[in-house]
Amino acid sequence: MTMEIITETPFRTSTKRRRITGGKLTGQKPALKMKEVWSIRARLELKKRVRDLALFNLAIDSKLRACDLTRLKVEDIAAGGEVKTRGIIVQKKTGRPVQFEITEQTRNAVRALMSRHLLRSSDFLFQSRLANSPHLSTRQYARIVQGWVASIGLNPATYGTHSLRRTKAALIYRKTGNLRAVQLLLGHTKLESTVRYLGVEVDDAIAISEGVDL
Repeated sequence: MTMEIITETPFRTSTKRRRITGGKLTGQKPALKMKEVWSIRARLELKKRVRDLALFNLAIDSKLRACDLTRLKVEDIAAGGEVKTRGIIVQKKTGRPVQFEITEQTRNAVRALMSRHLLRSSDFLFQSRLANSPHLSTRQYARIVQGWVASIGLNPATYGTHSLRRTKAALIYRKTGNLRAVQLLLGHTKLESTVRYLGVEVDDAIAISEGVDL
């Protein structure tokens, strides 16, 4: 039997419903809150999980889809052994380039990963431990994400890789209301895709408009 539940989303979208199918939640995955990001990051730092810390930080900063994040090569984000402040890749889904920032804490985490594994510019950044896979698969990444959210007491069925992609984008939207900026950061070809992805409702648009005095 299929059950329906109502879950909290990053915006005022209380009418949104998510389904449980075969014991798994389906539908839009919520973004992480700031305190949840800090909690996961702190746990990874304490446990000295070098790869996971670099993966988590870069996932938050880059806002990339899982298929693009897991295929990153060292040369995409570093040059001459130094991690860049910005990266650029061509998205697998759209074939269009997208840029992203790399903050200092992420650069430090990536630098530590590169040093530990002696990575060259042509190497995949997040290498798989499986012999038949040159880099981390999206399925492996999804399991890692579930482990992260479970470690801070969240339901792993509620969150997914899109939660990390959505986290910084949702925060930028809440702070600025600038959908065009978020569209560029997410690499969406259409603004309508960004509206749906963030779960923007009429109430959100009106609230932004109310804050503007002429």
